[in-house]
Amino acid sequence: MKILKDLQKAAFDLGELVWLPELGIGFYPVKDQPYDESYFEKYLQMDKTKAGDYLTNYRISFCRDAEPKNTIDVGIGGGRFVREFDCYGYDINPAAVEWLESHKLFIDPFKCYAENLTFWDSLEHIHDPSNILSNCKDSVFVSMPIYDDAEHIKRSKHFRKNEHCWYFTHNGLILFMCYFGFELVRHGTGEQIYREDIHTYHFRRSNG
Repeated sequence: MKILKDLQKAAFDLGELVWLPELGIGFYPVKDQPYDESYFEKYLQMDKTKAGDYLTNYRISFCRDAEPKNTIDVGIGGGRFVREFDCYGYDINPAAVEWLESHKLFIDPFKCYAENLTFWDSLEHIHDPSNILSNCKDSVFVSMPIYDDAEHIKRSKHFRKNEHCWYFTHNGLILFMCYFGFELVRHGTGEQIYREDIHTYHFRRSNG
């Protein structure tokens, strides 16, 4: 865990991406993130597309072993997964928080335990996920961009300096989750029908 803290500190000290090739993990020091009503509206519209139909169904199928009412979706986008999977949600975007609270679906997994967490394009946005991952009792479901190396990151459309903090290779993400006590259960690339370089994962709390 210390190596992750050191990685973050180095990135903030330098003000640029720091990539550890031996781990396949990198960090960029994001400062101001653009989460507002227009951001929420953008995802509402994306949810209504053919890609939105496919991605929602794919993600629901991917976490088929999770009980919806024991699941919190972290970073809800436009809220479609929360609605259709019938789970709870958490967000820091005021517009998304307002929507969740109006439907009595807001739960803060930084402050309480959760059986399962989903991070559809959100884990890479969280500067310090140690607390939220520690509060997860069973399964974590993740979709995010996966990279070959630092050069792949720098030429990728997913290198978003105002949003994405964490960058991983496939093995780097598995190692990262291992640091927090999770092991890989399932990996898929079905989102790549619509989304470049996106991988989907199911991790479960290790008994070891």
